[in-house]
Amino acid sequence: MRKLTFLAAAAATLLAACSQQGPGESTPAAASTAGGAAASGTPVIGLALSTQNNPFFVELKDGAQKAAKDAGVQLVVVDAQDDPARQISSVEDLIQKRVSVILLNPTDSSALAGAVQSAQRANIPVITLDRGVDGAEVASHIASDNIAGGKMAADFLAKQLNGKGNIIELQGVAGTSAARERGKGFDDEVATTGMKVVAQQPANFDRAQGLSVSENLLQGNNDVQAIFAQNDEMALGAVQALAGKNKKILVVGFDGTPDGKTAVQSGAMAATVAQQPEEIGKLGVETAKKLIDKQPVDKSIAVPLKLLTKE
Repeated sequence: MRKLTFLAAAAATLLAACSQQGPGESTPAAASTAGGAAASGTPVIGLALSTQNNPFFVELKDGAQKAAKDAGVQLVVVDAQDDPARQISSVEDLIQKRVSVILLNPTDSSALAGAVQSAQRANIPVITLDRGVDGAEVASHIASDNIAGGKMAADFLAKQLNGKGNIIELQGVAGTSAARERGKGFDDEVATTGMKVVAQQPANFDRAQGLSVSENLLQGNNDVQAIFAQNDEMALGAVQALAGKNKKILVVGFDGTPDGKTAVQSGAMAATVAQQPEEIGKLGVETAKKLIDKQPVDKSIAVPLKLLTKE
């Protein structure tokens, strides 16, 4: 009877520990030890994602997982669900686990500065993916040139509209470097043409919000020729908002997700500025492995962009 009681207590303890793990988070098969290695001696890399509710970041994670398998390292993935406080807590947990390197895709470029500084004090290098961190030094930043991508979208619309027209802009999550840089590249280039951004509002990189924000902005702006969304999810929401309308309004997205590419191929979207999220994840792990092996790494690594149209 004592043995059964002991086993029941142990099971309850295990269940309680598992219940503290957030949705979408994965834990190493073996606990990490000092120096960032699992009990087996395998180096452990932490990947702190802003969200897995976005196909782009799922592809980024897939690329990182494949690269980790090839490199013989263990990858621990934590999902902030777009909550900066949750991500700060997740990063602190990775620090306590003494991972070798942290790959960080920040929910908020300013809010995560303190967490990055905490990792540095623990001698754990941080590599930022897709989005940068303000106010903290990182070992490397791996991302597309978002400013160039925004400019690319504006140039495409200028050619399609002969340099004249009114545009609605759907912005990403405020505080992220991606939203800020894509907006800057697009807005600065539009200002050199006869086109005009007549309305802009955050839809937080979310499809449902892209739909609702587009509907609201279209009601107040009848004379619109194009919508630029700072990611494909918002662009797809804009496509839904335009369903059934007789007027032709060009929709341009950003990311090149599978759904975005399908929409471009069908003609529902005019174009998307395609990133390579799997490549960003892959390069993140490869760069982390270089740091583990005490090899030099580039402070900034640019991943090429390409404008995708139906043609």
